[in-house]
Amino acid sequence: MLMILGPVQFEILPFNTDGYSHGTEAGFAEKPVLGARPILEYVGEGPESWTIKARLYPEKFGGMGQLTLLSQARASGRPQYMMRGDGALMGWVNILSVAERASYLGRNGVGKVIDVDITVKRASAPSAGAFFSLLADVLLWTR
Repeated sequence: MLMILGPVQFEILPFNTDGYSHGTEAGFAEKPVLGARPILEYVGEGPESWTIKARLYPEKFGGMGQLTLLSQARASGRPQYMMRGDGALMGWVNILSVAERASYLGRNGVGKVIDVDITVKRASAPSAGAFFSLLADVLLWTR
């Protein structure tokens, strides 16, 4: 396993993630000062986000069902848990966008290669009630 994002498990096949980028920011309040550069006052952690690059070969290995699960998780608006394949806990994130690029279209209009870019942003852990609702969604999605 390479990574887990909500109900989707990225593996070598059928849904492969071949890279990701990670960015963090710090929050600062800018205070003007007469005759000098503004003072930056640290106010805490800023946004933290990831962009995950993935690739499918649906004609040979499948994976379209997992792409649908990913879109359903995004559409739910609920935080999803993310973990890297080495067991590193990335925490709770919201899926902001899922962008697909299909190439080498087959007779059915489905690409033989589908590149997927997934953008997620750090989120707070859901409350206990929301967590059990999320768990129920995942169980329904994976059926």
